[in-house]
Amino acid sequence: MTNRTSTLFVCMGNICRSPSAEGFFRRHVSQAGLTDSLSIDSAGTHGYHVGHAPDHRAIAEALKFDVDIAALRARRVDTSDFERFDYMIAMDHDNLRLLEHMAPRNPRARLSLMMDFAGPGEPAEVPDPYYGSTADFVYMCELLERATAGLLAHIRAEIDAG
Repeated sequence: MTNRTSTLFVCMGNICRSPSAEGFFRRHVSQAGLTDSLSIDSAGTHGYHVGHAPDHRAIAEALKFDVDIAALRARRVDTSDFERFDYMIAMDHDNLRLLEHMAPRNPRARLSLMMDFAGPGEPAEVPDPYYGSTADFVYMCELLERATAGLLAHIRAEIDAG
């Protein structure tokens, strides 16, 4: 990998799913020895929590997977992100539609759903655990563990083919 491939994970408020996806992906990238080859960030389609740390439940459950997201801070998607990133990956269809609506003509970023990278038999979306229970945060982490591993495999295959 010679060029830095950039990935932005996106959910609504950037305090549960997208910072968790960022953390899980960073762990996979680090374990693969590719930290210098990939640029990783997360953001929300809404500005509800700009500057805030991830939800304490997301932090706690991610730590059980050896993923530390406590230092991350929420930010909102900016129109410049469509040119700064190679991939903009939404956690659900609603946020994907918002990104499609925000995107300029012919953006650099390829828009997709997180679970597109998880493989067959997986749900289409990462459900928002914010109003749920601890079990919802555990489920989110389990989905992100598989989907971010699949994303890394996808990116590596694209770069190797390219």
